[in-house]
Amino acid sequence: MRTSTARYRSSEPAASAEAAAPSTSPGTPPAHPPVAALSAPEPEAPAAEPAPEPAADGLFNLSLAKGLQVLRAFNAAHRSMTLAEIAQAAGMTKASAQRSVHTLQALGYIGKHPSTRRFVLLPRVVELGFNYLDAHPMISAAHTYLAQLARQSGETATLSEPAGTHMVYLAQVLTTQHIPVLTPVGTQVPLYASSCGRAYLSQLPAEAARALLQQAPMPARTRATLTTVDAVMAQLAQCQQTGYATNCEELFLGDMGIAAPVFNARGVVVGAIHLAPPTSRWNMADAQQALAPLVIECARAVSQLLPAD
Repeated sequence: MRTSTARYRSSEPAASAEAAAPSTSPGTPPAHPPVAALSAPEPEAPAAEPAPEPAADGLFNLSLAKGLQVLRAFNAAHRSMTLAEIAQAAGMTKASAQRSVHTLQALGYIGKHPSTRRFVLLPRVVELGFNYLDAHPMISAAHTYLAQLARQSGETATLSEPAGTHMVYLAQVLTTQHIPVLTPVGTQVPLYASSCGRAYLSQLPAEAARALLQQAPMPARTRATLTTVDAVMAQLAQCQQTGYATNCEELFLGDMGIAAPVFNARGVVVGAIHLAPPTSRWNMADAQQALAPLVIECARAVSQLLPAD
């Protein structure tokens, strides 16, 4: 495994953000009463899907697919599992799970906890994700501008890209002026309820955006969550007019979001940059006035550096 540090984890921008004061003043807390959560917020952890069937063309490698399915079965809710639990979570027979686990164990991706003897993921799994991040042009282009955005706003700045019906966090520069909420690289948030997801969707053709929204359920994460396709589409139309998207306590209580889309050199939307100002320091009107221009400027600067593909 390589020992070099990924660009998105460089400590230099964080140090510069700590040294400089923000250029904006925090807003006042919102006048309206806080919305109530329907359930405690948890990191988005997509459930493992049933093992795929072989493709009709005969080139589909079912054994490889099952091995990847075993890796995906581990998440925050399943940090360690028995063989039977792996088989159930991955949607395959115990015999198939045993072969996949044995191979992954031999390759160093899965091991047994020394105390419980339950199967756990090993650090080598990180190498798979690191290789993707290390080669991603959007991360190298955005790093400096994310640091600048975090310094100017006093809030954590995040870069994300679409993955199916979710946005995945690719890079992040944490604020050093407050204790930030832990939303590490790799966090997934739903398109319909996140500012970054809405910023991305707003730049797609209306038919494509609606089709993506219809692909997955839209449960209420809080009482403020928009849970119908038409309601979210109305938000997307507003984003097209303003150049940025918002979210006020729709995903997590106490969190707002302000996001702007990122485009490649061909003008195709490929991601979004967002800030997540808390309602304890900002109200939405003040956040839009002070932070939205900074987010838009950052997204435009990153877009100018991206290649066509």
